[in-house]
Amino acid sequence: MIRVENLFKSFNDQEVLQGITTEFYPGKTNLIIGRSGAGKTVLLKLLVGLLTPTSGDIFYGDINFNKQSRKEMRELRMQIGMLFQASALFDSLTVEENIRFPLDMFTSMTWKEKLNRVNFCLDRVNLENANRKYPSELSGGMQKRVGIARAIVLNPAFLFCDEPNSGLDPKTAIVIDELIRSITLEQNITTVINTHDMNSVMEIGDNIILVHEGRLAWRGNKNEVLESDNDILQNFIFASPFLQRLRKSALENLKK
Repeated sequence: MIRVENLFKSFNDQEVLQGITTEFYPGKTNLIIGRSGAGKTVLLKLLVGLLTPTSGDIFYGDINFNKQSRKEMRELRMQIGMLFQASALFDSLTVEENIRFPLDMFTSMTWKEKLNRVNFCLDRVNLENANRKYPSELSGGMQKRVGIARAIVLNPAFLFCDEPNSGLDPKTAIVIDELIRSITLEQNITTVINTHDMNSVMEIGDNIILVHEGRLAWRGNKNEVLESDNDILQNFIFASPFLQRLRKSALENLKK
């Protein structure tokens, strides 16, 4: 579990995050949502250590993330997997080499052990026998699956996904959502997803936090979204008149 306590982050005189306190749970897909500029990307970067909080604490279990030594921080980061928005694959490396990269960097496994782990991860994301392909030979959805395989190759306890459905068609986005969710459940990972995708919110939102103007504006799950009377949430989720009509219809059906 990841616990955030009274987290603040400022850049010069601009206060981007203002006292966020929340939790992200293992075995669940934890979603961070909010408008552009709300502070959710800054929150994600703080969680993975790319930024340092102005004040407040981040706990990985009982470990205070920002009070670790360099060695302790390196050991903790080995338990973290990251899926980047644009997949961030190395174009000059094959799929196998891309996925093996963290194993080469952080383990002393033999070549055969690495290959077995790579093949296991490829099989898990339904990309068997794609070892020798290059990223340029893959579709956007396949590249995202390679990114997921690389993110889980070290068997992380924590998985962070930055806009995993960005640039994907709706059908492929659903496949990626279900893949992330199933891996989260199987391995009891604490998965944190930064997303604008409302389908992700309604389908895999086990634990959702809404960040608005740097503050925690709402927290709940996908089953509570429709019935919430939080104006900030409703204005964000159901921004268009069409979606507002859909919500109204869904609520009327629930009452029948």
